[in-house]
This record gives sequence, C-alpha cells and structure tokens, in this order.
Amino acid sequence: MSDEFFPEIPKIEHEGPGSRNPLAFKHYNAGEMVGGKAMRDHFRFACAYWHTMRNPLADPFGPGTAERPWDDGTDSVDNAKKRVWAAFEFMGKCGIDYYCFHDRDVAPEGATLAESNANLDAVADELEKAQNETGIKLLWGTACLFAHKRYNQGAATSPYADVFAYAAAQVKKAIEVTHRLGGQGYTFWGGREGYATLWNTDLKRELDHLARFLHMAVDYKKKIGFEGQFYIEPKPREPSTHQYDSDAAACLNFLREHGLKDHLKLNLETNHATLAGHSMMHEMEVALAGGVLGSVDANTGDELIGWDTDQFPTNIYLTTQIMLCVLRMGGFTTGGLNFDAKPRRESFEPVDLFHAHIGGMDAFARGLKIAHAILEDGRLDQFRKDRYSSYDSGIGARIESGEAGFEELEAHVLANAEPVTRSGRQEMLENLINEFI
Repeated sequence: MSDEFFPEIPKIEHEGPGSRNPLAFKHYNAGEMVGGKAMRDHFRFACAYWHTMRNPLADPFGPGTAERPWDDGTDSVDNAKKRVWAAFEFMGKCGIDYYCFHDRDVAPEGATLAESNANLDAVADELEKAQNETGIKLLWGTACLFAHKRYNQGAATSPYADVFAYAAAQVKKAIEVTHRLGGQGYTFWGGREGYATLWNTDLKRELDHLARFLHMAVDYKKKIGFEGQFYIEPKPREPSTHQYDSDAAACLNFLREHGLKDHLKLNLETNHATLAGHSMMHEMEVALAGGVLGSVDANTGDELIGWDTDQFPTNIYLTTQIMLCVLRMGGFTTGGLNFDAKPRRESFEPVDLFHAHIGGMDAFARGLKIAHAILEDGRLDQFRKDRYSSYDSGIGARIESGEAGFEELEAHVLANAEPVTRSGRQEMLENLINEFI
C-alpha cells in the first residue's frame, strides 16, 4: 500500500548531531557498529500499538485530544484494518523494526468470544500482509485482561471461576495469533491481578490461581509449538491498590515459588519501577542477577505525578544505565526496547508521534555509546571487582564456596584484628560516569 497517512513526513534519516532538523536523528544511526553489532540490533526497537495507534491522549481530568485523520472513530473491523497500514507506514518512516500489541487494541471486542476471535483473525490477516510487505516483525503480543467490566476484580485472580475461564480462553487465542504472526515473545501484564482491599481477598488462593493460569499457558505454548519467550511485567499498583507482580524481586520470588522460573522472564518498565519506589537500574540489576532479564518497555514517569504517565525517555543517565545492563547480559535475544509511551495530551498532532519516537531513539543511541565506552574503559568494572576482592581468596573464598561455617568464622575473627573497610568512592564514580556523559 502506498504512503498516504503521513504524506507530509519523509522517512526519518540520520543527519548527525549538527543537524537542526527536528525530523532527523542526531545520534541514532541504524547501521552504525557499536561493539561489533549494528545499533538497530542492540536495541530491537518496537512500537507499542496501544499507545501510538490507539491512545486518545486522555487524562483523569479530560477527554482525548489526539488528532488521527486516518481513524474514523468507529470500532469496526474495517477501521482496524485501515489502522494497520497507518501503523506500518509510521514504523517504516521511523525505521522501527518491531511492534507489540494487545489483542483488543488491534481488533475490536465483539459481543461474544467467538465474535471477538473472528475480529482478531480478520485483523491478523491484515497484520500478516503488512509484515510481509514491510519486513517489520512482531516482538511480542499480549491480551487485554483489565479493561472489560468482567475483569473488574481481576482475571486469573478473579474470585469468579467463569471469569478465570474467560481470561484463559482469551489468552489462548492471543497466543495463537502471536504464534501465527511470528511473535518472538508473549507478555503477561496483570493490570488487575491484585486487590483493592484485603478484607474481601483470599491472597494465597489468588496467587495459587495465577500460578495455575501461567502453568496452563506454558502447557498450551508447548502443545502448539510456540517457541517465543514468555514474559511477566512488574507493576506495583494503579489501578489496583496492590498488584501481585509488584516489582522485579516479587516476580522473581513468585516464579521460583511456583516452578515457573524456567518458563518466564521479566519485561521491565521504567515508569513501573518509579511507582514501585525503585530506580530502573535497580529493577534491571535484580532481574539480571536472577537470570530473568528479558525485555524492556522503554519509557519514563514523572516523579511529581503519582500515576503511570508513560512518557518517552529522554534522560541520558537512564538510557545509559539500561544499556549498561543490556550489554552486561550479552544483549537482547527475543526481547527488545518497546516504546510503551505516548506523547503528552498537549502534543496531539500526528507529527508529534514522530518527534516523540525520534527523541527516544536518539536518547538510547547516546546511552548505548556511553555504556559501551564505560565498559571498554574498564575503570568502573575494575573498581567493583576490587571492592569485592576479599572474597576471591582466603576466608572470603571459603564463605562463597559454602565451606566455612559460624565456628570457622568466629575463629577467624578472634585470630585477626578489627576488619578494615575502604571508601565506597560514590562521588568519584559519579564523576567517572560524568566523564562519558
């Protein structure tokens, strides 16, 4: 299909840091090699269909402002099909190689599950055509188990078995469509998998139900031969008072407790880390240490606002920290950087979608180069290594190997002088990072 949705916007090209063209990359150069790998392969950038194509830019105090000329405002299958081509033209002009979707974002929900499934199949036909024409791929799919009234008290954690069954049927179909479209992963986000009050909640039973649900999904994935990676996405609250996937550590503990760690990794989001009272670097390091860092929803939040604002990332420290962790893990495999972000309500014109993604992609390009330079320089890693060097031999090595017990450690302390510690050099290391930024 010929370009017709953004006729005034050319393909976004790399023009370098000296460019003053707002519709050009200053730092992101898809084919530029960093550490032996092209930039585009480091990032595996994805467009979040629900924000870019569906978000009306409403907020708690007013309706949407987004101007989307290609969208006729109806919830019809024909309109959904037309939207597909607008999405793929947008991604093509930005040079974004992947996309992510919720089932109900790409296709309208019907009066029955059968009707919803038929709608999803019809739009999946269109998505498949667009993928074949453009080469753009599906990074991951997911099911919207939080918007419909039936999910007002949860999906897999609903106190009503019929709701649990409906959620399972919806996820079954979403996995099938993700598999059909060659999706490289599938994400579980428990938007309402939590509680509003503990007075009416059997917490243990709900957690057991959630685990049972995920085991069913794993079983079905194997049955149909879907080889994509499963992810679970942490978020502490909003809309629930507390969500069971509250942060990386809670998710990791849940996966271990219920025998799911071999089957799911984490899809981490910066704005969710903020709501959990953590930095994104903390969440990344927890997931990395647990061997479950899989993919990233690339956005940021406003620390002055207490909800999920889903802003585009522009902070170079943030993108550097994220890319340091990604590089240390050896890079993405099935995951990537999904821009789970939307322009501000005041930025309502179609061109603002381009400005937003350009800014995010440039910010990550700078973060990648800085992170690579920090690792190549070696001083940061050497300092960290030296700080723990007492565990490389002697009593420290015996502690780590499990050979030492309390009696041996007591004898060691009695035979030696008071332990000596050295400065953590936080300010020096902050200065070191600033050398690169």
